[in-house]
Amino acid sequence: MRSPGNFLSAGLRAAVPAAVLSGAPSTAHALVTKSDPLEASVAAGSILLPGESRRYRLLLAAVPVHAALSAGWAVMLAAVFPLRNPVAEGALAGLAIAAIDLGVIGRRFPRLRALRPVPQIADHVAFGVAASLALSRQSKTQT
Repeated sequence: MRSPGNFLSAGLRAAVPAAVLSGAPSTAHALVTKSDPLEASVAAGSILLPGESRRYRLLLAAVPVHAALSAGWAVMLAAVFPLRNPVAEGALAGLAIAAIDLGVIGRRFPRLRALRPVPQIADHVAFGVAASLALSRQSKTQT
């Protein structure tokens, strides 16, 4: 477990790979089902620009939304995870994050509410696993 002084930087470093990898499940699902692979990104942009309908603006708005959410969740994981079993802990954290992001916050945004839940839950699990593995790797290199 990281000391209180370094969980912020550890979380921010873990957020980068987790944010990049977290969209893989829904993107793969979209490609297989021949649906829009950017649908979730457009929906994320609607958090920042709820009244916007232009796709390019929603995609641009998705970047800071996704970055902020990824950084916040990864810092939180860095602060609380014991990292005894990073894959299991990350998967459980991803499910908890999905419950909050999709079940509590997402209900307030029509585009998020319209997303297929299973690919989005899979993205959140991928985020949790990637973040916890990155945190675990950081812990091992610091010891």
